[in-house]
Amino acid sequence: MTCAARRTIVLASAAAMLATAAAAQDKPASNTKLSPNAPAKVLFGAKAKPADMAARSIGYYNRGCLAGGVALPPDGPTWQVIRLSRNRNWGHPVLIRVLERLAKKAPSLGWRGLLVGDLTQPRGGPMLTGHASHQVGLDADVWLTPMPDRVMSRREREDISAINIVAASRVDINPKVWTPAHHAIIKAAATMPEVERVFVNPAIKRALCREAKGDRSWLSTVRAYWGHNYHMHIRIACPKGDPCRAQTPPPNDDGCGKELAWWLEKVAVPPRPPKVPPKPRPPIKLAELPDACRAVLTAPAQRN
Repeated sequence: MTCAARRTIVLASAAAMLATAAAAQDKPASNTKLSPNAPAKVLFGAKAKPADMAARSIGYYNRGCLAGGVALPPDGPTWQVIRLSRNRNWGHPVLIRVLERLAKKAPSLGWRGLLVGDLTQPRGGPMLTGHASHQVGLDADVWLTPMPDRVMSRREREDISAINIVAASRVDINPKVWTPAHHAIIKAAATMPEVERVFVNPAIKRALCREAKGDRSWLSTVRAYWGHNYHMHIRIACPKGDPCRAQTPPPNDDGCGKELAWWLEKVAVPPRPPKVPPKPRPPIKLAELPDACRAVLTAPAQRN
């Protein structure tokens, strides 16, 4: 055998070993030996089923986990879950009930039904891709695209695209897309007693401020934030008795003044990317989550 052939075999063997090691990192080797320094997103992302525990949201929206998660069924009378392959249609039972009630109300608002995007993983925690929050089962993305009048296939749910509500100027909605039903469904979410915040694009917030009549108190719950031009992000409050940390209440105003002006100025001219890209933040380690999240990871899975 020539030296070149030997070198090829050695390199191939090394590559195979590296691939095996990488694959092993996708799932914890043992439920009882979890390294505190392990990336939490790998550990939680490997769990396909929720922990067989009483339902509890643990920690904070962007640094926690979920015990006893409940799935929002892929299909309901007035909702359909999108991107089922992600397995992120799990949440705290209170969140699931909120979404079901909002979906039930949707047709009376001129909105056929909800297209529901990501909630959280079966056991919450940091995700392998996307979302800094959505970790404790209290967040849900609801598309600002109404549900079709038929049940979509799994393939269609992977391929469908949401509609961009924001105009090319970035500072207002697209009048060819925006309808009174958009206003109504966002208001309906914001006025639910369990809902703490509804995040939308600043341009959408501007439209809501312009159109709101009568009682404007619900606008305090709707806050402008980066992105969110395809969906609204619904966040419910920490359920009473759960070991989760509540978010600071929103300001006691409608958010249509200086705060909105600041956001519109920011989105009108996006910041230039830095000449030297910043180093990516290191992933959250298991040790950086509440201690109770280790028990969530090691708990047996729910049987059904």
